[in-house]
Amino acid sequence: MNIKEVEKIKDKLEEALEFFEKELKNIRVGRATPSLVEDLPVEYFGTKSPLKQVASISVQDAKTLVISPWSPDSLVEIEKAIRESEMSLNPINDGKVVRIVLPALTEERRRELVKILGKKTEEARIKIRNIREDFWSKVQAAEKRVRFLRMKISSQKPNPRICG
Repeated sequence: MNIKEVEKIKDKLEEALEFFEKELKNIRVGRATPSLVEDLPVEYFGTKSPLKQVASISVQDAKTLVISPWSPDSLVEIEKAIRESEMSLNPINDGKVVRIVLPALTEERRRELVKILGKKTEEARIKIRNIREDFWSKVQAAEKRVRFLRMKISSQKPNPRICG
């Protein structure tokens, strides 16, 4: 076990936490935030690009997002991408910008959010647990090698030519 392997494990753990944080940011909880839609793939001049690369996303008020595309030609594609997303949002295209009004949270939606959060949390726990178990097996293998080498060294008889 060397420092590079420990650093790799540390990087993997940090990646797992970053993934979890990103997943949490994408959950719609009733308050408008650009992170809800910024990574949605939008068809932009023949290629799929994240929404944040094709438009400016701002918060008008606590319940409304305003998306101003860099190119007015992409309004329809942005609206389409939002409608087809799994977030059940209803964009409004006024010819200049796309507005998204987030509905108020219902009791049913709150319960659904709790379930989603539980699933995302469990996914993160599993990733971290797998990384930790992998690291532990490497530590145990290293300990076995050390014990084997110690036994091998202690069982060797001294060479009379060298020792005496």
